[in-house]
Amino acid sequence: MPELSLSGEPEVRVTLRRSAQARRMSLRISSLDGRVTLTLPKRVSEREGRAFLLEKEDWIRSHLARQPERIDVGIGISLPIEGRTITIKAGAGRRVRHAEDALVVPEPAPARRLERYLRELARDRLAAASDLYAERLGRRYSSLTLRDTRSRWGSCSSAGGLMYSWRLILAPPDILHYVAAHEVAHLKEMNHSRAFWAAVEDIHGDYRDQRHWLQTEGNALHRYRFEENVERD
Repeated sequence: MPELSLSGEPEVRVTLRRSAQARRMSLRISSLDGRVTLTLPKRVSEREGRAFLLEKEDWIRSHLARQPERIDVGIGISLPIEGRTITIKAGAGRRVRHAEDALVVPEPAPARRLERYLRELARDRLAAASDLYAERLGRRYSSLTLRDTRSRWGSCSSAGGLMYSWRLILAPPDILHYVAAHEVAHLKEMNHSRAFWAAVEDIHGDYRDQRHWLQTEGNALHRYRFEENVERD
């Protein structure tokens, strides 16, 4: 998508969207990663969009100031993995490996290597948790996929397919288990009725602390960015 920007410190990049349905210009700031999106009606010019953006600059910056600070993952950075703070260190070889409270990641492209490692670890943990809760529920799921979703931590399709955010591996294990139990419970109740929440509690136990943690702390998991840093002129 095309981008606009607000110069200054820091520079704010704004994604520009065109919408045939939009009747007026609108701004959206993602609560997950701070992405700013400007939506323009089909007949509104980009010049008008820039003027609108400048008019709203103070509002944009004040909202961004309340966002969790973005952390570009790389060598020397610490991040949470399964409830523990782990430091990323450079190392030789081809595989990511543990070394006490550190992960040794080969170069080049350590961020991408680390993301692949975390996705594999998340799949292992989520598959084990899903199997556990599906057995307790007495139902089977048809598939398990991982994505980097922005709007939800998991989902369950009508065909029994489970989808999870791989970033759950950055949360404490009990949070990952709660989300797995939540989605598995949808194999029985495709809604959020009292019967659904009773199913969650039946297979998981009390879930209120975990649910509250996701509501208050979950967004911070999206501040860790795994794009490789590229120097530009």
